[in-house]
Amino acid sequence: MRKLIFALAPVIAMGGITLAVAQNATTATREVYVKARPTDVLSSNLIGLNVHNNAKENVGEIKDLIVSSSGQLSGFIVSVGGFLGIGERYVVVAPSALKVTYSENDKKWSATMDTTKDALKAAPEFKYEGRWSK
Repeated sequence: MRKLIFALAPVIAMGGITLAVAQNATTATREVYVKARPTDVLSSNLIGLNVHNNAKENVGEIKDLIVSSSGQLSGFIVSVGGFLGIGERYVVVAPSALKVTYSENDKKWSATMDTTKDALKAAPEFKYEGRWSK
């Protein structure tokens, strides 16, 4: 009898970066532990990362990640507007719309998106409520 250990899709791809996620695993056929690859990124490197547009203007900040039930990255929750957490609103940005890169020279992560702060403010709002309450 095989025992299901966890059920997530094998890979999350975003802005040219691939995140390894545990696969559907059974004790008889799958490895339980995986090795992080040099191209992988930790969520802790993304949360709090400022998002800049092509004009190098700060348009928001990555606050959270949305992972689907199949284990795929569905979106980035980006905060826009507000000051010191007051008056900010959240929008969900498609992974393909946000480019995350790492500079080996600077040892820094960056996130860019072809948008404006006004466009993000006008996007449909995401609210942390119901099943998404913090």
